[in-house]
Amino acid sequence: MGGYVVITIVVIAVLFLLSAVKILNEYERAVVFRLGRVLGEPKGPGLIIIIPLVDKFIRIGLRTIVQDVPSQDVITRDNVTVKVNAVIYFRVINPLKAIIDVENYLYATSQLSQTTLRSVCGQAELDELLSKREEVSAHIQSILDRQTDPWGIKVSAVELKHIDLPEEMQRSIARQAEAERERRAKVINAEGEFQAAQRLLDAASLMAKEPIALQLRFLQTVREMASEAGSTSTIIPVPIDFLSIWMKK
Repeated sequence: MGGYVVITIVVIAVLFLLSAVKILNEYERAVVFRLGRVLGEPKGPGLIIIIPLVDKFIRIGLRTIVQDVPSQDVITRDNVTVKVNAVIYFRVINPLKAIIDVENYLYATSQLSQTTLRSVCGQAELDELLSKREEVSAHIQSILDRQTDPWGIKVSAVELKHIDLPEEMQRSIARQAEAERERRAKVINAEGEFQAAQRLLDAASLMAKEPIALQLRFLQTVREMASEAGSTSTIIPVPIDFLSIWMKK
């Protein structure tokens, strides 16, 4: 009988030690409650010992958490309905606050990110959402970081993933982009015509100042006409001075 008692005591002692010894990884901390009160600073990493049935510990990870924000229906400032979703990157920097000051920090951060996304995107126009994503994302990140700081959470980044537009708005944007491309093409064409006219004007001014330049150009034109393949043109040399008399008249 005495042997059974000893074995029972040994088994109870082993079970007690197993339940009392906890191992935490480098990226983990444990908030220990003893009879409902927080037992000092978070424990870990490494080996920690708690008292079974007296202490309760909650394991908290310190690594960055990547969380998707579900698509939100947003009405922009210019009354366009779009669907916007995002992804946020955050981590716990104060395990005590994350456990004591908020019931479920993951759920709270998710709900806060959804409402903030709708609020910020609703204050912007559609063109701003499409062309200034980085600025909108930075604005959302600053708001979330400020509001989650009392919970011991640091929001490091927010990125807008998709902005889904209605089909009518997509066709309108496509027509606008096509019109913009046509406008740029016309501007480039007009700029080329202007530069060509400017070059001709400069050449005319130069020839007016230097008569020999006009004669050289005349001779070059005659040579080009004579060297054309299959040309049947008849060239009658006329003194340039004779032409200049008629030009003056």
